[in-house]
Amino acid sequence: MSDVISEAVKVLTEKMSGVDIGGTVKFEIEGEGAIMVDDEGVRAGDDEADVTLSADPETFQGMMEGETNPTSAFMTGKLKIDGDMGMAMKLASALA
Repeated sequence: MSDVISEAVKVLTEKMSGVDIGGTVKFEIEGEGAIMVDDEGVRAGDDEADVTLSADPETFQGMMEGETNPTSAFMTGKLKIDGDMGMAMKLASALA
């Protein structure tokens, strides 16, 4: 597992504490790997998900640090979303 993925799992675990997602989300970080988030927690993995969010490492890191708004990243094409948009929006508000 890459350092980027390890750090992202740690940060996402803190951000998602107490958030009920109601499904499965996958973050795909270009060139690094994938992270799964569900009501069980956060882990490195590449399983099927209700919604997949894909971004380059810089965009993903910006979202984790609160410097990049997930909605703005999506609107400018830096974040791609495939699947349940409602779940993606719920996740975006939890990350903000």
